[in-house]
Amino acid sequence: MKTDTIVAIATALSDSGIGIIRVTGDDAVEIVNRLFVNKNGKSCFCRFKTHTIHYGYIIDCFSKEEDFQKRIVDEVMVALMKAPNSYTKEDTVEINCHGGVLLLQKVLDLIIKCGARMAEPGEFTKRAFLNGRIDLAKAEAVMDLIHSQNEFALKSSVDQLRGSVSEAVRKLREEIIYEIAFIESALDDPEHISLDGYEEKLQEKAVSILERVQKLIASADNGKMMKEGINTVIVGKPNVGKSSLLNRMVGEERAIVTDIAGTTRDVLQEYIRVSGISLNIIDTAGIHNTEDIVEKIGVERAKEYAAKADLIIYVVDSSVPLDESDREIISVIKDKKVITLLNKSDLEGKVSEEELKELFGSKDMELVRTSTKENTGMEEFEEIIKNMFLQGRIKSNEEVVITNMRHKEALVETEKSLKMVMNSLEMHMPEDFYFIDLMSAYASLGYIIGEEVNEDLINEIFTKFCMGK
Repeated sequence: MKTDTIVAIATALSDSGIGIIRVTGDDAVEIVNRLFVNKNGKSCFCRFKTHTIHYGYIIDCFSKEEDFQKRIVDEVMVALMKAPNSYTKEDTVEINCHGGVLLLQKVLDLIIKCGARMAEPGEFTKRAFLNGRIDLAKAEAVMDLIHSQNEFALKSSVDQLRGSVSEAVRKLREEIIYEIAFIESALDDPEHISLDGYEEKLQEKAVSILERVQKLIASADNGKMMKEGINTVIVGKPNVGKSSLLNRMVGEERAIVTDIAGTTRDVLQEYIRVSGISLNIIDTAGIHNTEDIVEKIGVERAKEYAAKADLIIYVVDSSVPLDESDREIISVIKDKKVITLLNKSDLEGKVSEEELKELFGSKDMELVRTSTKENTGMEEFEEIIKNMFLQGRIKSNEEVVITNMRHKEALVETEKSLKMVMNSLEMHMPEDFYFIDLMSAYASLGYIIGEEVNEDLINEIFTKFCMGK
């Protein structure tokens, strides 16, 4: 099937050392052959071997000038990758130009004038998917790779691009389709294939598959944090050093810091990295009893954000005894993931670790003595964050982690179908019931890798890609 030829600028559209224009499709080589000449002015691009790179010039082939020197647009390096061994499995050419915006646009215009059309967002990767080079899970990993905000999201995206999720899904589908085929064969040919004792075997297999599906679902919350960052909320009474902590973590005077209690009356949000982990960090108003209407709103917002947080940083002024406001804060956050900072440790201490542990009802709570004024305890604090998530909830070195919510939804549907299979087994229902629910589970898993999706969904997914990818 002949495909039209598309083109796009694949690098950021800004002044830079190099800018790359990507062309793919049946006429890609012929189009570039019209525009590319070697250093002697000869047009010979169509004779080059695949996976080679060549030095020469892009010329304006529509110019009336006889001297090719006067038709030169740019000095370039051009890479050729012939079908099917290219990103799209079509003939593909990448032109490495100098990175001026005007220059790139001029080369792009010439390629379009020669017969190519502008690529839609994500169309190169879409063609790779439609041509069978990658499945849909791998295609989405390309987008995640581009938008990775931290090293762990980056590693997860690379793993998924290499097939970690696809492989896990395909293995589950293989096991399910085997059971489907067996049931269908037994129903079609009961004289030669017996279903005696099959319920017990299917029960064991369904339990095994269900456990693995549930493990993937359970990884999705960690995957979301890995991909989007850990929602972190700083809480505490007024004037305990919350804003000073935020400024230390951000590395600049982001929040106003004064000796006046209640300076922060609303939330401040920042995005930072700690030991390679992304934190979506929120500094809240001090939680305490107040008659000030604006402060009251800030306090309520602080509690709301704390209730939704993945991580709470509870800042305590260690130079002042705990009071009812501290007890109220602890009652709100004690069941969350909390790091307690005994701040102002440069002053005489009035709060003991034992007292805090008793209020939290935990001997294993994470607690650090800090002084934002003297910048002490911060390294230990960051180390706790690193250990808490990398060795605990976000442990992604070996295990497959689901980071895409579309994948999670499909796995949840798979789980429902498998539970229906097990319910039918327990009720000793006819084999047709197992067959229908197994087919449903098989289809839900296919939704992840793109084997059970419609064209509208495919188009929606790829419109989220950047141009030229």
